[in-house]
Amino acid sequence: MKQLTQLLKNGKMEIIEAPFPVLNSGHILVRNHHSIISAGTEGKTVSDARKGYLAKAKSRKKEVKKVINMIKQSGLSSTYNLVMNKLEAPSPLGYSCAGEVIGVSNGVKKFKVGDFVACGGKGAYHADVITVSENLAVKVPKNINLKHASFATIASIAMQGLRQSNIRIGESCMIIGMGLIGQLTYKLVESAGGFPIGVDISTEQVSFVKKIGFKDVFHRGSKKLNNFLNIRSDGNGVDSVIITAATNSLDPVNFAGEVVRKKGKVVILGAVPTGFDRENYYKKELDILMSSSYGPGRYDVNYEEKGIDYPIGYVRWTENRNMKSFIDLLDSNILDISNLISHEFDLLNAQDAYDMIMDKSEQYAAIIINYDFNKELKHKINLKGHSKKVDSIKLGVFGAGSFAQTFLLPNLKDKCDFIGLVTGSGNSSVFVGRKYGFKYLTNDSSELINDKKVNTVLIATRHNLHAGLILKSIKNNKHIFTEKPLAINLNQLNEIRDNYNEFSFNKNLMIGFNRRFSPAIKNLLKSLNPNSPKSILIRVNNSKLNPNHWTNDIDIGGGRIISDACHFIDLSIFLANSEVVSVVAESLSEPKNLNNTVSINLKFANGSISSINYFSNGNENLNKEYIEVYSDNTVGIIDDFKSLNMYGSKVKKNNYRFQDKGHVNCINEFIKSIKEGTKCPISFEDIYMSSLVTLLVNKSLSENRKIEL
Repeated sequence: MKQLTQLLKNGKMEIIEAPFPVLNSGHILVRNHHSIISAGTEGKTVSDARKGYLAKAKSRKKEVKKVINMIKQSGLSSTYNLVMNKLEAPSPLGYSCAGEVIGVSNGVKKFKVGDFVACGGKGAYHADVITVSENLAVKVPKNINLKHASFATIASIAMQGLRQSNIRIGESCMIIGMGLIGQLTYKLVESAGGFPIGVDISTEQVSFVKKIGFKDVFHRGSKKLNNFLNIRSDGNGVDSVIITAATNSLDPVNFAGEVVRKKGKVVILGAVPTGFDRENYYKKELDILMSSSYGPGRYDVNYEEKGIDYPIGYVRWTENRNMKSFIDLLDSNILDISNLISHEFDLLNAQDAYDMIMDKSEQYAAIIINYDFNKELKHKINLKGHSKKVDSIKLGVFGAGSFAQTFLLPNLKDKCDFIGLVTGSGNSSVFVGRKYGFKYLTNDSSELINDKKVNTVLIATRHNLHAGLILKSIKNNKHIFTEKPLAINLNQLNEIRDNYNEFSFNKNLMIGFNRRFSPAIKNLLKSLNPNSPKSILIRVNNSKLNPNHWTNDIDIGGGRIISDACHFIDLSIFLANSEVVSVVAESLSEPKNLNNTVSINLKFANGSISSINYFSNGNENLNKEYIEVYSDNTVGIIDDFKSLNMYGSKVKKNNYRFQDKGHVNCINEFIKSIKEGTKCPISFEDIYMSSLVTLLVNKSLSENRKIEL
C-alpha cells in the first residue's frame, strides 16, 4: 500500500510503499476511499517540520531541555544518534477519512467486512489502508457520498465546540476564524436553528467564504460588523462566541468578551492564548469554556484504544457519537457541505496540496485526497537492497519502537542477517526496514514466526503481546530475545514455563535484563565473595509518568513495577546469587493506585537481603540509580552506572566516561551464545525467578502481606 509521510528533520514529503498496519484486537482494517487534510493542524505540523534546527529548538523548549539532560547522562554521540533517528523517521499525516472495512479483529461487534465507515484519530492517516479502534469509526449509509463522510472527524471538532456553547434555537453565535472548522461550525449553527455570524482577520478569506455561500461573514475591522451585531441582537450582544482561530494574539478572546451578551458563553476551540482583559468577563459574568478536540473520550486510552464506551445516560455526546451525529445530519439532508470541497488531489499528488497551503497560493476550504480503491494492494513488502549477509543468525523482529531503535537494533547491526520485520505502523516499518536492510516487511506476525529461514526473533512490542509471541516462538523452535517483561500476569508466565518444559526447548530464551552486563556490576562482583550473603540497597529516582501512559495500563503495559522495576529485582537476584524466599512491598498512596512509588524487600535462601526503593516522586536533578552492596566488611557503591567506589582494606574509585547500563554487552553475549552453541547468558531458571518475583510484588501490594515462595 501507499502512504503519505514527512520527515520531521526537514519537512520532506514522500509517498512510501508500506505493509498494511497491524490489525490489533478491537480494531478494524479500512481501505480508504477519501481522506481530508486539516489545513490548520496538519499545516502547522508541516510548517514546524520545514523550519531550521534553531527555529525548531525555539518552538520546542521542553524537548530541548530533555536533550541537554540526555547529553549529560549518555554523552553527545549517543544523544545525537537518538535525536536524528527521530527526526529522520517518516511521520504519518492525517486523522479524518472514510472507506470500506476489509478486516475485523477479535472483539469487534459494531462492524463487518464490507461496511462503509468514517474514521478518525490515531491511525486514520493518508494511506491506502488504515486501522483504527472500534470507537474511532462510525458506519456510513451507502447513500452518503464518502467524500462528505470523510469530514466526520474534523466536523466533530466543530460539533463539540457547538455543544459546549449550548446554543438553542433562535440564538446568535459568532464564529471567530473562518477556516474549515469555522465554516463547519457556521453550518452546524444554522442546522441547529441558530444564527451564525462569521468573523476573520483576512479580507481574502472573508471574500472567499462569501463566494462559496456563507452569507453573514465580516472582516474583523469592518464598520458594518457592529451595526449588524446590534440589529441581530437588539443591542444586547450575541448569545455565544466560538473561537476557531489559531493565533498568538489576545484579540480573539478579548473581542469575544466585547461582543457577547451578559451571562453569555465564550468557547475556545482553536489554539489561542487566554490571558484576556478582565473587565468584560467580570462585568458580564461570562462563562469561558474549553472544547477538547472531538469530544469526551479523546485522549482516553480506555476509550480510544480499548473500546470501552461511556454510558450514554451519563455522557450523551462522546467523540464517536459526535461523529455519528454528523453522519446522521448528512443522511437526513439537514446539513449540506458540498460547497466546502474546494480542491481534490490524488494521493500521489498530495504534496502539491501541502505546498499550496504553505505558500498560500490559492484560497481553499476542504482539501480532499482521493485513493485508487480498485487497484490490487499487497500487505507484504519485499525490500530492494537487502544485505544478503552470510550469518548463522537469521533475525525476525516484532516491534520497532523508540527503545528498539535506540538500544537494540543498532547493537544487532552487522551481527546478524535481518530477515523479516513486523511493526504496528507501515511508515515506521519502512524506515527501520530500509535502515537495517531487512528482506521483507509484513503486518502478519504468523508469517514471520512460520518463516523457516528465521531462526532467531527479537520481541520489542508493547508488553501485553510478549507472552503470546514467546509461546509461538518456542513452538517454532526459534532463539528468542525479548525485551522485559516476560509476561504481565502469572497465567502467562506459567504457560511459558510449561511450554518451555513440554517442548524441551533447546534454543536460547533471553530477556533484556541488561544491568547484569554493565561494566560497573561486573567490576563490583570481582571484589566480592560470590558465596557470602549480601545486603543490597537500590534506590531508583525515576521521573513521574503520565497516569494515562500505556505503561501504567495493567492490561497493556502491566504497570510500572512489571515494566521497569523488574530490572532491579533481577539485579538483586543476580547480586545475591540465590533464590528469593520471601517478598514484601509497600506503596506510597497516590491517585489511581498506580504503584509508581514502592519499597520492595526481598529475602534470599542464602541469607542475603535486598531493599529496592523505586520512587517516582523525586527530582530530575538527582541521579537516577544508586546501588550499595555490603558483604564481608566490603562495600561497593555504584552511582548511576557512571562510577564505582569500593570500600575495603583500601578505597578504590572508578569513574566511567559515560553511563553504561550494559545494553551492548547484553546483546553481544546473547549473539555469542547462539553462534558458539553455548548456554543462554541468563538461565531460564533466573529469568523465571525474576519474572515471578516481580509479579509477586504486585500480589504483596494488593493483598497487603508478605509472600512466601
